[in-house]
Amino acid sequence: MKKYAPIIGALALISVALTLGACQTSGPGAATAVPPNSGHVLIYRVANFGEDMALVVSVDGKDVGSFTQGANYSGYLPAGQHRLTVRAEPNRTAAGPGRKTLNVQVGQTYSYTAAWSGENLRLIRNQ
Repeated sequence: MKKYAPIIGALALISVALTLGACQTSGPGAATAVPPNSGHVLIYRVANFGEDMALVVSVDGKDVGSFTQGANYSGYLPAGQHRLTVRAEPNRTAAGPGRKTLNVQVGQTYSYTAAWSGENLRLIRNQ
C-alpha cells in the first residue's frame, strides 16, 4: 500500500489544482470596472430557443456576439439611445429579428429575454 501513496498524493494535488483553476474568473484582477456614464444590458435566450441555433446580438447595427445554449449577452452601453437587435443563426425559417430601442440611463440595468413569437423573435423586458 505504501508504494501507491506517492501516486495517490500526486493525484490528490492535481485534483486540488484543477478545482482551484476552474474557480478562477477570467482575466487578471477578475472583476472588470464599469465604464463611466453607462448602463448594463443583459439579454438571455429563452429556454426553448433551439439547441442548434445561436442568438446573435447587435447594438446599433454592429454585432456584439453570438450566443449558444447556456450563454447570454452582458454588456455596458453608454448613456443615450441605442437599437438592440437579436436574430437566430442559422436562420432556416426566415424568422424576423427582434428589435428594441432603448434609452440607456447611467447606472441602470436593462434585462431582456429573446423569445419566439410565432416565427419571429422578440425582445421581452424582464421585470
